[in-house]
Amino acid sequence: MKTIGLLGGTGWESTVDYYKTINTEVSKILGKEHSAKIILFSIDFFEIGSKIVKNDFESLGKYIAGVSKNIEDAGADCLVICANTLHMFEGQILEQISIPFIHIADATALKIKEKGMKKVALLGTQPTMEMPFYKNRLKEKHGIEVIIPSGEEITEIHKIITTELLHSIFKPESKTFLLSIIDKMAKLGAEAVILGCTDFPLLISQSDTKTILLDTAEIHAKAAVEFAIRKNE
Repeated sequence: MKTIGLLGGTGWESTVDYYKTINTEVSKILGKEHSAKIILFSIDFFEIGSKIVKNDFESLGKYIAGVSKNIEDAGADCLVICANTLHMFEGQILEQISIPFIHIADATALKIKEKGMKKVALLGTQPTMEMPFYKNRLKEKHGIEVIIPSGEEITEIHKIITTELLHSIFKPESKTFLLSIIDKMAKLGAEAVILGCTDFPLLISQSDTKTILLDTAEIHAKAAVEFAIRKNE
């Protein structure tokens, strides 16, 4: 079994879900006596949150790339970042590491294609929804059409993530708002909605809506397990 390198802490609660999902899947596939080999580097979210507030993405990218290198040096066989937004730094990360980088959008795209879907909606932080690193990857690499909410809705979703979910605050009205957006995206033709923030499942779940939800944290974690137990590599 290969060793999975996790870069977590953004936020820590969703990182717990990664750890639990990975070990649960390994145990399910290999037997109850098995658990995953994991190296976890959990960052202090304040260190990156303060850079995001200042729009200091240059130094943030260098920091994330440096942490990624530390994970490789510690003995990890792959890198898994337990957050969607930080995948914007893929280029800087790949300059620092030589181990496989399991991209969350690629793992999600494979699940979308398995279901035969062509058009999905993307919810996440403002950078995840508005910047090209996620949407363009799905479209250009995987041929998947992506729609996003309106500008005002994006602002509100980002606020819910950064001022509530990352601080373990779960408001019923925020859940209602997110579910209304999901319903709207479905009416606009989305065959599924990507929960492009790994903290979303802390507030909403598939039982809350008839629209198919793609839990990127779960999908990503299972992709890491598939890599770790794959033979002949």
